[in-house]
Amino acid sequence: MKKTLVVAALALLASMTVAHAEEVKVAVAANFYKPLQVLVKNYQQSSSDQVMLSVGSTGKLYAQIVNGAPFDIFLAADQKRPRKLVKAHVAVAGSEFTYAKGRLIFWSKQPKLIDGSERYLKEGKFNKLALANPKAAPYGAAAVATLKKLGLYNRLKDKFVFGQNIGQTYSYVSYGNVQQGFVALSQVYRNGKISTGSGWIVPNHYYPAIRQDAVLLSKSADNQAAKKFLAYLQSPKAKQIIHSFGYDVSDK
Repeated sequence: MKKTLVVAALALLASMTVAHAEEVKVAVAANFYKPLQVLVKNYQQSSSDQVMLSVGSTGKLYAQIVNGAPFDIFLAADQKRPRKLVKAHVAVAGSEFTYAKGRLIFWSKQPKLIDGSERYLKEGKFNKLALANPKAAPYGAAAVATLKKLGLYNRLKDKFVFGQNIGQTYSYVSYGNVQQGFVALSQVYRNGKISTGSGWIVPNHYYPAIRQDAVLLSKSADNQAAKKFLAYLQSPKAKQIIHSFGYDVSDK
């Protein structure tokens, strides 16, 4: 009889835990997808809430949100779209914050091809150059700004191969469809160094700062699970993980 009561109590406790678990739907810019997977895994070690991810370019995710996509949180690759959502009352005023500052790298999967400087890029002895669509992806806009800063845009523009977002751009280069291109540093950087291939980390002053903002969407203003996850993203542990992928997490 006692054993039956214990089993029943455990079953009730399990059902209560499941009942209190909530689902958080996050729209995330492609550059931050890999770091966010690690963050979610860490977060769910201490939370029963389920974090569901939808990845794409900032521009396309923004359009989906404006058209009523059922997301709770938007992790953009810029500040412009979250601010526009707040202004349009689609996102909660005061909920936005910069969760990371992105870095750009000119990268190739081929080791030793790029010597850590802009020399190979300036030589231009290649047929294709991958970059994300600058109209939809902030990292693509940063690549264009870099090329203009170096005076290379007009000379190289006929070689551009555009990815819909930085994730697709990375795929072009990592699978060898294009030998080199501009990708997010976070895609090829782990624990203080480029983890694979070769590249030139573009100096910050070559392109406008890529301040990536998070925002809570208005339809989820009372979603406590979404609020808890946003709070976690601002925690020291989360910032440590984000920094390990090459992002700047300073408050300046």
